[in-house]
Amino acid sequence: MNRFAPYVFLRDLASRWDVLAFIVVIGLIVFLGETSRGLFAPLSQLEITPLSLNPQHLPEYAARTTFRMLAGLALSLVFTLTYATWAAKSERAGKLLVPILDILQSVPILGFISVTVVFFMSLAPGRVLGAEFAAIFAIFTSQAWNMAFSFYQSLRTVPLELIEASESFRLSPWMRFWQLEVPFAMPALIWNMMMSMSGGWFFVVASESISVGPTTVALPGIGSYIALAIQQKNLGAIGWAIAAMLIVILLYDQLLFRPLVAWVDRFRVEQEPGVRVPDSWALTMMRRSRLIQAATVAFHAAVLWTSRAVKRSDEPLAAAAATPKRSLDLLWVSLLVAAVVLGLWHIVWVLIKNTPLREAAEVCGLATLTMLRVFILIALASCVWVPIGVWVGMRPRAAQIVQPIAQFMAAFPANLLFPIAVYGIVSWKLNPDIFLSPLMILGTQWYILFNVIAGASAIPAEMRYVAANFRVTGWLWWRKVALPAILPFYVTGAITASGGSWNAAIVAELATWGQTQVRARGLGSYIAEATAAGDFHRIILGIGTMSLFVVVINRLFWRPLYYYAERKYRLT
Repeated sequence: MNRFAPYVFLRDLASRWDVLAFIVVIGLIVFLGETSRGLFAPLSQLEITPLSLNPQHLPEYAARTTFRMLAGLALSLVFTLTYATWAAKSERAGKLLVPILDILQSVPILGFISVTVVFFMSLAPGRVLGAEFAAIFAIFTSQAWNMAFSFYQSLRTVPLELIEASESFRLSPWMRFWQLEVPFAMPALIWNMMMSMSGGWFFVVASESISVGPTTVALPGIGSYIALAIQQKNLGAIGWAIAAMLIVILLYDQLLFRPLVAWVDRFRVEQEPGVRVPDSWALTMMRRSRLIQAATVAFHAAVLWTSRAVKRSDEPLAAAAATPKRSLDLLWVSLLVAAVVLGLWHIVWVLIKNTPLREAAEVCGLATLTMLRVFILIALASCVWVPIGVWVGMRPRAAQIVQPIAQFMAAFPANLLFPIAVYGIVSWKLNPDIFLSPLMILGTQWYILFNVIAGASAIPAEMRYVAANFRVTGWLWWRKVALPAILPFYVTGAITASGGSWNAAIVAELATWGQTQVRARGLGSYIAEATAAGDFHRIILGIGTMSLFVVVINRLFWRPLYYYAERKYRLT
């Protein structure tokens, strides 16, 4: 032992966890450096080095796609913490922001790409960076709305006793947000972040292989690799793409989501003794590494400093404050009315003026067909995944096993099943209106599963103990315990799944395999054909009709059900 004594200081300086953390951090830096190469290259570089189906290029393509996905997720998190908080905290703002979120969720991904691709390309003219902006924004639109709805729902359902406790501790609004509301919302938000990441994979083909009329841009990535493989009918390349996706999903599950799930377990409202808590080797590394601990302490110090800097104000409001408040209300209503009038005028001038009544009726009929498909598929998916989600959510060990499997299934692009769907429909002369429909729910049914799991895991232990003591079992247990407890979470997932199914209709109702095309009658195929033709008028007509249908359904059905669940089944 004595001859090793001079080297003991090395062990005190850096443990094996520090070495592992150093390797991971350096690997992430190298990853970011490699994926950022070529961002400022001329756009013509994409034509000089076209995409290749050679599997040796897949690691580079997978890295580029993962970078875009993580960038979109980071933007979605910033959007969630600001937009959803504003909607939940301000009654005036919420009356406008929540409907806007409904509309944004209803706008299809191809609609965002069609309208914004020229704008983002103009930000960096002639550079790859502009196309990267367009791709990241398209991925952002497939991730942000689900996370925002989840955070909004959590902020609206914080238990009253926790709010009263924060008042007793005299927390300022800033401190209450970071020390009560964000931790309370974290478990559900993390599950929805995983779902949003998977949802981004579902639309990665459309975001990386951009084709709007004469504008065609194929960025290096797994999505464009899949699009090229479908175009060339290369089943081997599709197999390699599936393998690459599986590896990437397992990596970010181990390095990102598994540590987050284990970390947010401390924020659960109820901690049942004796239950095995989630663990993660990456989280253990972060906790035991002195380097990461130093960075964590610095971050906590910054948070505490900001908490102390924002003082709580207990001064009584002056009587004259009512006048400024009325002025703010009047200003808000005026801006709202002006925005609505301007939007309606633009719609009337650009859309209705140039749309014959027969075409409008035809588009509404196509939207009705798609709506029926969405309702039937959501009902079938609910019957399957609600019982499974409750069973998994009440068993943390099962949740750890199911989580990566569900992530991979949710990330599985429907495009990869097009060969099977097209071949089966053509060979057996099946009805595309029926047999293309399951592709719509393939990537969106997981919103229901993930939200139900989050809701079931939040069921208080006391509630389960009381049900067990009174021997409440069978359908009575589902009716009185499980379904009321998960209803707010289920409605959040169902709203997002419904909007996602409308989006997926554009991909699912017009399946392509090489030169063979199978079309189902519906609004999705209408928008897909208009986008391929670059018909801006029909694109706007289809997007507007889809948004109108989704918003009306949300306002007449999903929102009343959500507010009912929020009022009646809120944990108090």
